[in-house]
Amino acid sequence: MTDIIPDAELDCVGQYCPMPIAMTKEEIQNIEIGQVLMVEADDPAAESDILAWAKRTGHEVLEFRNDDGMLTFYIRRMK
Repeated sequence: MTDIIPDAELDCVGQYCPMPIAMTKEEIQNIEIGQVLMVEADDPAAESDILAWAKRTGHEVLEFRNDDGMLTFYIRRMK
């Protein structure tokens, strides 16, 4: 359990590649720099896609969890 309180949440459960990464890219633009977006997904490809995207674009992954296939990302918008 995390103590991070997200500013926005994105539900990508049931969505498959490339939708989770596409939806995350779009939603991160709807929050302010410094705010946190929580993304939940169950597509196994989302783990590598979203982690690589965050690193490449300079956003900070504060926490990532994989609870029996339920992926949860906490991403701070950095730019």
